[in-house]
Amino acid sequence: MGQSVSSAKLTARRDCNHSQRSYSKSAVLISPMKTEEAEVIDELSDFISDLPDECLACVFQSLTPADRKRCSLVCRRWLRIEGQSRHRLSLNAQSDLHPLIPSIFSRFDAVTKLALKCDRRSVGIGDEALASISERCRNLTRLKLRACRDLTDAGMLAFAKNCRGLKKLSCGSCTFGAKGMNAVLDNCPALEELSVKRLRGIIDGSAAEPIGPGLAAASLKTICLKELYNGQCFGPLIIGARNLRSLKLFRCSGDWDKLFPLIMDQVTSIIEIHMERIQVSDVGLEAISNSLNLEILHLVKTPVCTNAGLGAVAEKCKLLRKLHIDGWKANRIGDHGLIAVAKSCSNLQELVLIGVNPTKLSLEMLASNCQNLERLALCGSDTVGDAEICCIALKCIALKKLCIKSCPISDHGMGALASGCPNLVKVKVKKCRGVTPEGADWLRANRGSLSVNLDMGEHLDVTANDGVVQDNGDGIPPVVAGQIGAPGIASSSTARSTSFKLSGILGGRSFMACTLRRLASSNGSSRS
Repeated sequence: MGQSVSSAKLTARRDCNHSQRSYSKSAVLISPMKTEEAEVIDELSDFISDLPDECLACVFQSLTPADRKRCSLVCRRWLRIEGQSRHRLSLNAQSDLHPLIPSIFSRFDAVTKLALKCDRRSVGIGDEALASISERCRNLTRLKLRACRDLTDAGMLAFAKNCRGLKKLSCGSCTFGAKGMNAVLDNCPALEELSVKRLRGIIDGSAAEPIGPGLAAASLKTICLKELYNGQCFGPLIIGARNLRSLKLFRCSGDWDKLFPLIMDQVTSIIEIHMERIQVSDVGLEAISNSLNLEILHLVKTPVCTNAGLGAVAEKCKLLRKLHIDGWKANRIGDHGLIAVAKSCSNLQELVLIGVNPTKLSLEMLASNCQNLERLALCGSDTVGDAEICCIALKCIALKKLCIKSCPISDHGMGALASGCPNLVKVKVKKCRGVTPEGADWLRANRGSLSVNLDMGEHLDVTANDGVVQDNGDGIPPVVAGQIGAPGIASSSTARSTSFKLSGILGGRSFMACTLRRLASSNGSSRS
């Protein structure tokens, strides 16, 4: 009972030595002593109790949300530290969240990034709940609102007055209007990113109240507008955002040809413009060409744009690095526009052509003049065949990733890649009927370091050497009140256009089809 630690260890050693001489007694004598020694060691080795709260918080921040929740159940200290170190939180923003707000944010009192998401069939939180959250999260820097249809302009005003340090706002399928948006712009001078999707409270037509510029115009760097009936009411904000670097417009009605000249006259810092299914023509492209610092341009399903507009952009925007064009089979952009790009944009690194029909003439000039071209995608083209692929293999020295979809190429064109493009690391071929699994296998065999992904369009993927990790985004799955969300808040969901689906070139690994094919052939040979 009164035995010291050292004497206990000595006793244990004697028993261990004695056990070597008498195995029959070891089960009786040694087991109790080992148990006592283990208890003493456990008492001496509880180093976590001496670990400072700050260090334990760093450990928690390295865990997954599920593991953090498990750790919070270990003891009261871990529960407290886990809550105080939680900076990101996602909540199911239904109406029954309101009475739980005080208890939730008394535990998670350091939240700076918050996502409030409501099911479209449920009643969401109202103005009073949002005001209550803002009073307890005055250090909030990011807010994401999804389908919070019961929020009004008054609620956004109360929130904006309490969270003046907000840097990123993303709202979708909400019903507040221009006054609520202006309240944020007038009271949050540090706002850097704004993403708005399906804002139902904006009045359509000439009676719509203009939005912006507000105090946030000086700090805004990214504006993303999606599916707005009257997106042009954001015109004053865009024009006033003199430090704007990225402008993304997706399916926003209105005549943007009238607005782009005003924007480009005032905003000279833009480096990225993304336009998808908006009313814009060569007039708008000529205005965009005055943005001399432009590096990234996406023209997705803008069928009125032609070679002339693209040529105007290429002639002045010599810093262009990424160009995505979805011609939508309109045949208004082709060789002439791409030749203009080849002549002026020598820094081009990424080129995506969808529904465009380039020929060997323009592809050869692009390959010869754009020596930094590393990523190339050719999709839905009727003119890209074996001759064009052979040209690419011969000329594109820097090319690393190649994607070909729904083009009339064959195994002969694939074979040219075996000796061309010395820096090529990945090829993805999808729905090209002339390319067979045998051709893909031959290419792998002759160039073992090359990752070849063949999709026959029949749910068969044949891949090899694919070690690239996909980026799944940073959206937060909603949880019930009091539970923990996923690690981040997405500022603005990237539009799922056809061009973005090309990220599948980085995707998955599946050897099933190849294995089944080999098994079938081996079984057939054994039967014969």
